[in-house]
Formats: sequence, structure tokens, C-alpha cells
Amino acid sequence: MSSSRASPRELASGKLRLDEPADHVARITIHNPRKRGALDHETLDALAETVAGLDARCVVLTGHGPVFSAGYDIGNFEDPERFAEQAEQLVAHPFHAAVEAIERHPYPVVAAVNGHAIGGGLELAVTCDMRVAAHGAKFGMPPARLGLVYSHTGLARFIEVCGLAHTNELFYTAANVGADRALAMGLVNRVVAPEELEAVALELASAIASGAPLSLAGNKRVIRALRSGPLDDADVEELVALRESCFRTEDFREGVSAFAEKRVPEWKGR
Repeated sequence: MSSSRASPRELASGKLRLDEPADHVARITIHNPRKRGALDHETLDALAETVAGLDARCVVLTGHGPVFSAGYDIGNFEDPERFAEQAEQLVAHPFHAAVEAIERHPYPVVAAVNGHAIGGGLELAVTCDMRVAAHGAKFGMPPARLGLVYSHTGLARFIEVCGLAHTNELFYTAANVGADRALAMGLVNRVVAPEELEAVALELASAIASGAPLSLAGNKRVIRALRSGPLDDADVEELVALRESCFRTEDFREGVSAFAEKRVPEWKGR
């Protein structure tokens, strides 16, 4: 997205809103107050498509009102004959695509958790690169109360973010935890007063977006590769080549010059 401000766009029949609150920062707001930010097919498809189409150097994902997202819209399963099929369709493809879009966005994604993040809503937040939460927000994973076996990719994501013991606690007890406990567990990076959340999240996003775009994208690419499992020789060679390539870029020369001259760098992305 360009540095010029644009009017907010409504997506998914108004259940998502997209705006650009700061230079090179895109913000996606889950706006479905009638269903506590529940995630349905339309919302998840729009989220996946929207994130995949952004070139913002930082994306902020947040919610509206007292809830970030209550997770899957399981209240939509009205046909008892198709219950299992509908449930599997919702929990599988659209949600997986949304999560993949967040993970694959070339630049960092920050979750501004304004309120309760439950189930799939919490996984969306955990998928983001960083999380800032408001005091009073609750975090929970209810599969044990629903009879649901969670996806192995989702469970792996939680183990990676907050560790095995805390993942066991979340999934086996199905108990919600408060923001301070979430901070201690590693689920969130920071906890702030609700009235400060938007400003703090945008300040963080702006600080991220002011960095060298090649560095942001390159470091996220390396981190993603390290998270994906053991590296073979080809992987290592690719990552070494990526690092070595940065020394030949205009932005590296600009960064060094700006640092020496004590000025704000002007990034070109090349």
C-alpha cells in the first residue's frame, strides 16, 4: 500500500475492514460484533485474499469492541445431516488459507488483541509475528469442551510460541487465561491498558515499517525457514546467499550512510 491515506474498505459483507492508519502499515479489523467476531467462510476467505494482496511493511490484525474473535462460527451448522461435513469444511480449508496468508506475508504481522481471543481467534493471533494485548482480554482454546481434535499444524504453532507445558494447559483444561497470565505464558509480547492498545500497536507497527524492507522480508524468510524444521544443505546455501546478497544492495549502503550521518534513511527496497 502506498503512503497516502485511503478511506477504510469494507470486506466480507462488512465483517472485515481494511485501512492504512500509518505509512506502509495496513490494518485489518475483524468487525462482526453481532457474533463476537466469529469467523465464517466468507470472513476467512476474505482475510486470506486480503493479506495475500498486501505489500504493507507491517500489517496489524485487530478486532472490534470487547472481543478480538470468538473463533469459528459453529452456530452456522444448521443441517444435522451435514453437521460433520460442514464442521470439517469450516475448520479445514478456509482457516488454513487464512493462517497461511498471515505466515507467508513477506513482512511482519502484529496482532492487537483488543479483547477475548478464543479458539480459532487465538490461533490467528498466535500466527502473527508479535502480539500486543489489552488488559481484560481472555485467551482460551475450547476443543476439549467441543469434542474437537485440533490440527497438528495448529498445535505445533502453540508449542512453538508458548511451549509444551503451556500448550498442554490450554488444550487439556480448556480454561481461559487473562492477559497477564498470557504474557507469562509467552502467548503475548506486551499487555497495555485498553485505551492505549491502538496507539501502542500502531507505534510498534510504524517502528517496524520504518525498517529496511529487504531486511524485514529477509529476516522473516530466515525465521520461517528455521521454524519449518531441520535445514538441509540446499536450505543453508540459500539462506547464506540471502544474507550475502544484502551487502550488495542500495539499502545497505543507505543504512550505513544514514547511521553515520545521524539521519533517517530513505529506503528503496533494492
